[in-house]
Amino acid sequence: MRDAHAGLTRFDEFRKSLGIAPTMLTSRLAALTEDGLLEKRRYSERPPRDEYVLTEAGRDFLPVLFAIGAWGRKHRGGGKVTRFFDAETGTEIDPVTIDRETGAPVGTRAIRIAMPE
Repeated sequence: MRDAHAGLTRFDEFRKSLGIAPTMLTSRLAALTEDGLLEKRRYSERPPRDEYVLTEAGRDFLPVLFAIGAWGRKHRGGGKVTRFFDAETGTEIDPVTIDRETGAPVGTRAIRIAMPE
């Protein structure tokens, strides 16, 4: 998902960036497509070639990816952790998840959980 948000769409681009076996990448792309985060589109008929583009659900995943990255930097910073930068300003993105209704950062107020009926 990170690479798709960075603009990669083609199998070879993903494989080069991720450095994983083609069979594993095929499996991951199929799962992301099946889950509705990516859409497979044909860009060449001869030879047949497909690209993988973000769906609306995939684009909506970006804030989640940022939040996971921030958590990893804070709590698992001992290893290699992906960092995100604003393309225009060059500053590192430090995400904060807020409640749209109150504007309060999530995790700073008591919550109530309602299970579906």
